[in-house]
Amino acid sequence: MAVIEKLERKFGKYAISNLMYYIIILYAVGWVLQVFAAGFYETYLCLDPTRILRGQVWRLVTFVIYPPSTNVFYFLIGLYLYYSIGKTLEYQWGTFRFNLYFFTGVLLHILAAFICCYVFKANLGVMFGTYYLNFSLFFAYAATYPDATFLLFFIIPIKAKWLGIVNGVYFGITILAGFFTNLFPFSVLVGLAQAGIIAHPAYSVMALVSLGNFLLFFFGMKNMRRYSPKEIHRRKRYASSVRQGQRTVNTHKCAICGRTEKDGDYLEFRFCSKCKGNKEYCQDHLFSHEHVK
Repeated sequence: MAVIEKLERKFGKYAISNLMYYIIILYAVGWVLQVFAAGFYETYLCLDPTRILRGQVWRLVTFVIYPPSTNVFYFLIGLYLYYSIGKTLEYQWGTFRFNLYFFTGVLLHILAAFICCYVFKANLGVMFGTYYLNFSLFFAYAATYPDATFLLFFIIPIKAKWLGIVNGVYFGITILAGFFTNLFPFSVLVGLAQAGIIAHPAYSVMALVSLGNFLLFFFGMKNMRRYSPKEIHRRKRYASSVRQGQRTVNTHKCAICGRTEKDGDYLEFRFCSKCKGNKEYCQDHLFSHEHVK
């Protein structure tokens, strides 16, 4: 996507490397608050548009600390899962594009909160949390690595693409149920509620946020070369062994994003044989750049 490439050339150096590490720390802080200071998040930190317009602008940022779960067991699983997914996507897409994906999801959450509050008259700030934001990461992972295997209930192996399809259908029903409530009989609405689907336009907007963020960026990066999670681990281990064995005095610089070897120990650089002149690229752009003729 040309727009993303232009943004990356201009702002790529400001991207936060290993972003999910810091997000996980925020989730941990949120979990402590939820467990030991119940009500603090809802009172002072959640995404409440009415209070934001009264001057509590910090809520635009602090809502992100809401943990995946308050149950300690599922919370730890969630931390491991989303950290692994985030790191894999960052390695696949590059630091800047992963930052852009995540923070666009945050901005869409904020937009959806205001739409729900002032268009559909439903202030769902307390319920927003990071549920849909995390699912947008999972959808991106399932589409990028459809054959990756998860253990459902720690026993049943299931591929990521099937989990993505099931959750996509669930979100699709949530969207339709909210926007076309009058078309469903009461018995169907009761059944949907028992399945955790509330037929209200505000919830449809939230589901669209998750799918919208995924569709917007994934199709802009679908042609990038993919590495399997095992290959990513192998490449990281190889890069680490090379760094330990020798240190080069030359400074490498990517012709696209301008990053050098000093911007991260994980970075690797290669020259492109198809480009005119000595053009060097980092591992994020070696296979995705346009060749210089």
